[in-house]
Amino acid sequence: MNAITDNVKTEVSVLLENARTAQAYIEHYSQQQVDELVTAVCWAIVRLDHAEQLAKLAVNEGGFGNVSDKITKIRNRCMGTLADIQHIKTVGIVEEIPEKGLLKIAKPVGVIAALIPTTGPDATPPLKTLLALKGRNAIIIAAHPRTQQTTELTVKFMRAACEQVGAPADLVQVLAKPSMAKTQELMQKADLIIATGGAAMVKAAYSSGTPAYGVGVGNAVHVVDDSADLDDAAASIANAKKFDYATSCLADNAVIAHEDIYDELLCRVQDSGGYLCLAEEKQKLQNFLWPDPENHIPCLEAIAKSGSHIAQLAGIDAAEDCCFLIVEETGTGADYPFSGEKLSPVLTFYKYTGDINNAIALVNAITDYQGRGHTCGIHTRNDDNAMALAMKTKTGRVMINQNLNEGAGSLRNGMPYTLSLSCGTWGGNITTENINVRHLINLTWVSRPITPRILDENSLFAEHWQKYNR
Repeated sequence: MNAITDNVKTEVSVLLENARTAQAYIEHYSQQQVDELVTAVCWAIVRLDHAEQLAKLAVNEGGFGNVSDKITKIRNRCMGTLADIQHIKTVGIVEEIPEKGLLKIAKPVGVIAALIPTTGPDATPPLKTLLALKGRNAIIIAAHPRTQQTTELTVKFMRAACEQVGAPADLVQVLAKPSMAKTQELMQKADLIIATGGAAMVKAAYSSGTPAYGVGVGNAVHVVDDSADLDDAAASIANAKKFDYATSCLADNAVIAHEDIYDELLCRVQDSGGYLCLAEEKQKLQNFLWPDPENHIPCLEAIAKSGSHIAQLAGIDAAEDCCFLIVEETGTGADYPFSGEKLSPVLTFYKYTGDINNAIALVNAITDYQGRGHTCGIHTRNDDNAMALAMKTKTGRVMINQNLNEGAGSLRNGMPYTLSLSCGTWGGNITTENINVRHLINLTWVSRPITPRILDENSLFAEHWQKYNR
């Protein structure tokens, strides 16, 4: 056992030494050099022949999603991230506040450990790498064993891109033959961890003793009120469920529709590729997805597979062109597994009555079971309803009149592009933000004296004294 442990420590220490040497080489890069490096790495992934190779390998190796959507995801996510960070300063003075006598200087974090989920071996490594390199950091990637080859290929492309612009290839490395022991050793010795994956992975990252950014459980919920544009709502919901067989944690897991538009919306979502399960079919689907009722994670055979494939395995006679399955539900919690995250093209429909507060209560009940802090959305023409949802839910992202997948960044919103969606203290994370380049730099605050401020107790406490006496 000690020999194995020593071998693991030696292997990881070599990677770390290489990473620190490479990081020291670029620590004093100019902003132009950093941007050239990041651009080269992005192009190495998004050029069509490379994106196609990665997408095909990801599907063949992991069995999740489909090739065409993965190509789109790889290219959109990486180019969107590059566009986001292209003009952000990460070298030298990055902000000045003269009236406060302050300026901020960006400095690297060091070596970043990046934990990759089995559903994202193609797009997640380059996204984390782009953010890491923009901050003049090195990155060591720990792939999921199931999809190691795909992640290794992304690293191969990125290492070549580093060398193309004169930077060390060891800025980007990957653990060979990953294991829990190697990943734990890496997490303990790195300077920062970005953990994207299941709850156990994130908990391990937070328990490592190294600063970490983690993500929470998905289970996004989409409200549609009685004022909504139903064509747009149905298209948004269907697109989220179809894209890459719902591998994204943002893809709608539940729809909560007002009773006045419920039937019409349900018909439109069916017309967009959904198959509505009858009561006995719903039970068959439940038995297939959760063969062990005590295990609230869907079975591996269903995760990120096509709707028609899942229907066939569950014994449901759905059309071959069925894109996703729909079940109607009323309850929430462990006794109602369809209220949780399905990780597949399976969509749960709820009906609400009365005003928006009843929909909000249902959103909170669903996310209290799974998904606190993650994402919800609403289709509405009533901004008061949208703001009520935003104010009264424990979610990090509230998407208004959008496809919920756009919560990870979109050309038509200002959300930072990412594949690491944090959920705040509600979901056991340190932030609710989309993890972006600003999380991967250290800031030195420089303070100069300014004209002294006056602390006047009258202005500070006058209102309090008037109401409660001195």
